[in-house]
Amino acid sequence: METNFNFYSRLNLIELLGRRAKNVIELLEGLRQVPASSIYYHTHRFLQQHHFLSPEPPNDFAFWVVNSLGLDILGEKLASVDLVKFRTIEGLRKKYIGLLESFNQIQTLRCVESQEGEEFHFMSCRTFVLPTGYEARDLREFSEILQKVSINSIYFHVFEARLRLERGEDDFSNWLESIGQKALAREISRLDPYTMTLEGLRKKIFGMVSRYVRT
Repeated sequence: METNFNFYSRLNLIELLGRRAKNVIELLEGLRQVPASSIYYHTHRFLQQHHFLSPEPPNDFAFWVVNSLGLDILGEKLASVDLVKFRTIEGLRKKYIGLLESFNQIQTLRCVESQEGEEFHFMSCRTFVLPTGYEARDLREFSEILQKVSINSIYFHVFEARLRLERGEDDFSNWLESIGQKALAREISRLDPYTMTLEGLRKKIFGMVSRYVRT
């Protein structure tokens, strides 16, 4: 059984799917049909590209509904989805679809359209997982390497592992659980990573781990 923790990073290739929406009905139809990678991209793009902002801006769906269609109430509902509560992208997709379907003005929203050039363009991203060359054999090495790896590595092991790869928890918590650090694993798994910057998340996890490293 592998007891060491191998740190990985990732690169994303953004893809335009060739599908767009000019009103809420078309947005709903798109949400039902686009691949899961598109749902992930549009709910995590701001977090990846604006990792220095806290809290992060809303997801692309909420942003477009408010700024291009002027539907503030619906936008608030879409923005209020708590991503940390979801363990699968399909569960997240169903949540957004449900909000759009239940919005009480859904039957009249086809006439509320974006201006030309402001349509919602569905996009996706292909992720390439890359080894960093860092491997931790114990908790002390883990804490030391945690300070060295890029934020792309932090992002991969926390966000992509838990939701996109559907591993149940982040990679850090899963590994710590496997080596007997159950209390520390629980502490990290209870974090809401969406409420802090990636650097803030790194510092938070490092601080937690440091308390368990034997002197």
